[in-house]
Amino acid sequence: MTFQPLTAAHWPAVRAIYEAGMATGNATFETQAPTWQTWDKGHLAHSRLVALAADGTVLGWAALSPVSGRCVYGGVAETSIYVAVEARGQGVGRQLLQTLIQESEAQGIWTLQAGTFEENTASIGLHTQAGFRVVGHRERIGQHHGVWRNTVLLERRSPTVGVA
Repeated sequence: MTFQPLTAAHWPAVRAIYEAGMATGNATFETQAPTWQTWDKGHLAHSRLVALAADGTVLGWAALSPVSGRCVYGGVAETSIYVAVEARGQGVGRQLLQTLIQESEAQGIWTLQAGTFEENTASIGLHTQAGFRVVGHRERIGQHHGVWRNTVLLERRSPTVGVA
């Protein structure tokens, strides 16, 4: 497996993986995948990754979104990480998240946040194994298909960026 910057050329495969995640009902509040242009505007220009199999198949992707437009939060970003159905359970998510952490720190990000549905124990486990800690539970934070959902908020503070 190799990692490359996620570009518009990867979008069809990235979108398909995102849609498969949406279909589980436990990956995102989103109910429809955006266009590339909308997705591109909503994510930071750096730290966008795809995990590729030897044959070039996209196995998963990760990206960061800003948590606020205020400059004081410029080093805080929210993670998005999705793994193709056929690649789950093979360490793709773990390696992708570790690479995302390295990329984010190289870009000056000092805190990563992740919000996930409380039922998504795989995502919670993935993040806690990567050094994230649970900082809260948000009850009835939003509706998904007309049903109130709870989320778990996790964060990881960099041990090297923003420590001084």
